[in-house]
Amino acid sequence: MTADDGVWLYSITTDSIGDAQLAGVTGVAGEPVRAVTSSGLVAVVGTVSLGEFGQEPLQRKLEDLDWLAATARAHDAVVAAVLRNGPTVPLRLATLYLDDDRVRLLLTERQEEFGATLRRVTGRSEWGVKGYGDAKLLSQDVKEEPSSTGATGKGTAYLLRRRAELSAQQDVERKAAGHAGEIHAALLDQAVDGVRRQVTDPVLTGRRAWMIFNGTYLVDNDRVDGFTALVTALDAERPGITLELTGPWPPYSFAGIDG
Repeated sequence: MTADDGVWLYSITTDSIGDAQLAGVTGVAGEPVRAVTSSGLVAVVGTVSLGEFGQEPLQRKLEDLDWLAATARAHDAVVAAVLRNGPTVPLRLATLYLDDDRVRLLLTERQEEFGATLRRVTGRSEWGVKGYGDAKLLSQDVKEEPSSTGATGKGTAYLLRRRAELSAQQDVERKAAGHAGEIHAALLDQAVDGVRRQVTDPVLTGRRAWMIFNGTYLVDNDRVDGFTALVTALDAERPGITLELTGPWPPYSFAGIDG
């Protein structure tokens, strides 16, 4: 390393993983990643140029969505490689240190916290479940508000029709929210933990479908088959709701660690 270099931190794992398991894995700058060990823990890091990844250039680059997406994929690829070899606590994108000594100090000072988190995620993986609603199908069981047969005049008829439409739309949204709550409760029974997140903007998902549910779950690896079967069953028993299962993922949602 030189004075112009920094250390990009990808994840923290146990000392059962070392450079041998990381051979051939490259990071956000195409650099080989390596293990920094202290206090029975391993930080998986890469050496990057501060001229490219330092605070000021990084701040500018974070506004470039194409660069951000490519960097996030490279970061996730390293975390996934670590996960294939053992438990991992993934670090957020762009966690940087000036040198290996500061990384070792981090491991020493937060040994208890990292150790507890590693124990929590060992033998478990994160799964994502998104739910999409079909408003037409969900509206089939919604009772329509009766129209007023005694109303006269185009203005009054229009207002009554609009009120009926808004009422029907609200009923469909309440029905979708009810389904979402039931799905989350059912999935929690098969998981160690779970969180509901804000539904994602269609611009980000690339889907124009109406997202009504977005959850992530920490699942014991030996219960994954039951979890995926439950998602399939919940999807089949709810006309108008389509569930999408993704995973396994590194446990970003349940590590709760900042570098």
